[in-house]
Amino acid sequence: MVAYGIYFGASHSVQQIAADAARTAIAGLNQTERQALVTDFISHDITGYPFVGPKKLTVDATDSTVDGSQFVVSVSYDARNLPIWNLFRTLPLPGTTI
Repeated sequence: MVAYGIYFGASHSVQQIAADAARTAIAGLNQTERQALVTDFISHDITGYPFVGPKKLTVDATDSTVDGSQFVVSVSYDARNLPIWNLFRTLPLPGTTI
């Protein structure tokens, strides 16, 4: 149960980081500015999230291909260094990317 709790905690942190990054990106006037704002946010403002380090996050702020008046912020996290993978090797485990 602890193993899954660690993963779920990291997963919720990544979800919150994505929401905060999207809020940050709103201030950008174009795709380049939004990407710069989101990258700066990731670099400086996510220290309070357990199990999530900025070097393992991939973030992208792009214009929507469906609606040009919208943009999409996507965040993924390389979770291979979480302790979950060493706790219970016999249990089915989730993917290594959140």
